[in-house]
Amino acid sequence: MTEHHGVNPYALPATTHSYLSRAAESLSEAIASDEVPTRYACAHVAALRAAAALLAARAHPTPTRRRPQKNAWVLLSEVAPELAEWARFFAAGAGKRAAAEAGSPRAATEREADDLVRDADRFLAVVEQSLGLVPHAPVQVRVVATARRVGVA
Repeated sequence: MTEHHGVNPYALPATTHSYLSRAAESLSEAIASDEVPTRYACAHVAALRAAAALLAARAHPTPTRRRPQKNAWVLLSEVAPELAEWARFFAAGAGKRAAAEAGSPRAATEREADDLVRDADRFLAVVEQSLGLVPHAPVQVRVVATARRVGVA
């Protein structure tokens, strides 16, 4: 394996591996859920955990005067500018995720939830690759969603 952005994949912090594992778990939970709000929220959390994995590997806090806290998506744009478009995309869905976590059936449509699962899956692969890891195999969300609608899953 090669190094990406100065990150040796063999020397990644344990927290990076933990966040990647938790991202995969959230993604699996999103895929398995029959509830649209849960699927949307879990997919968004999977992306957030993938971002946290990259931040754990690349961010190097500097001891300076107290500054206002920044959310993970803002930090991701600063630490990994090549992922700024992903950061903006997921930041824009944070309000919907909050509504979905609150159980609102109107937080997202089934299509939005399925699309977000696919996007979170792609984002997790991008993060894995940028960390010098072999990306996971992409999920087959469309197959799962179709099977769920026809009562096979």
